[in-house]
Amino acid sequence: MACSKDQLLARLQDLQIDFAQYEHPVVMTVEDQGKCVGNMEGRLCKNLFIKDKKHRFYIISALADTKVDMKVLSQRLGLGKGGLRMAPEEALIEILQVPLGCVTPFALVNESARDVSLLLDKGIKTQERCIFHPLSNDMSILYCLERLGLGLGLALNSDGLDKFFKSVGRNPSYVDLEATPTVGKDQPPDLASFVPSGSMVLLDPPEKAISMQKASGNHVIASSIPKAVAEKTMKPSNNVCSVNHKSANAVKPSSCFTDSEKFVEEIMDIISAHVLTETKGGSIKQNGEELGTDIADRLKKCCVSELENLATMFKNTAYTEGFQSGRASLLR
Repeated sequence: MACSKDQLLARLQDLQIDFAQYEHPVVMTVEDQGKCVGNMEGRLCKNLFIKDKKHRFYIISALADTKVDMKVLSQRLGLGKGGLRMAPEEALIEILQVPLGCVTPFALVNESARDVSLLLDKGIKTQERCIFHPLSNDMSILYCLERLGLGLGLALNSDGLDKFFKSVGRNPSYVDLEATPTVGKDQPPDLASFVPSGSMVLLDPPEKAISMQKASGNHVIASSIPKAVAEKTMKPSNNVCSVNHKSANAVKPSSCFTDSEKFVEEIMDIISAHVLTETKGGSIKQNGEELGTDIADRLKKCCVSELENLATMFKNTAYTEGFQSGRASLLR
């Protein structure tokens, strides 16, 4: 069950974390929030909910004027240049359990957000007062990093925000989100440790049906593929190595495992060849070859970018671990 705004405020009080709160009309942007709480002596914070291509989610929290370059951040996480995008609205509801416009690091109080990674900008640590939404965008709460006790009536202990994160099992760390370090052979991604260990699967919203493509020429509607064919396509055969078009023996470790694009190309050739063999082998008696070609083309279009990203991550991770291991060995 999702934590409510009142439950969150009660939790902060139970943790003996003092705060100032201000109710205002519903706001959808940081700019609108600023118009409502501009009289409060604190810095507004922007909070982004993003995902990578493997459906791993991140909350990015920084001061409102902090410039966060998504391409640079993606590289620093070891995801390549285009590995990040804004999370869909259904993820907000299902994972953070907050509506649109209510992204906040306090959503980590919900168990459903246990695998969401948190990146806090170091600029937050330098401010005496910062402002966040408490799971709802009709209220703002203010905390300060020093107990000033003047002009606010309520102020947060110096470790108040960190105390909250630790209470939900998080060990907060602050990074420079505006930095642009070089990521390369001798400099592994500096934020790779923030990548969550596993992907998250979202349930399809009940009001959204699975979209189907229009049939035209050699293209077929996805739902028209017989169930048995779909199962065969998805389920790998025991004799994959015997595929005549291109077999796994065609992979050359000396080249494809050092070049992520070639590595993915080899994988897709093998998958495509296997699909073509299955459809030609009598599983589909009518237009089997045309359907097989169509499926192979779709596989390449749908999977190449994600597989390239996965391969790049694999290479970066392997290098990072080897680099750190070698460095530790030299230090010893």
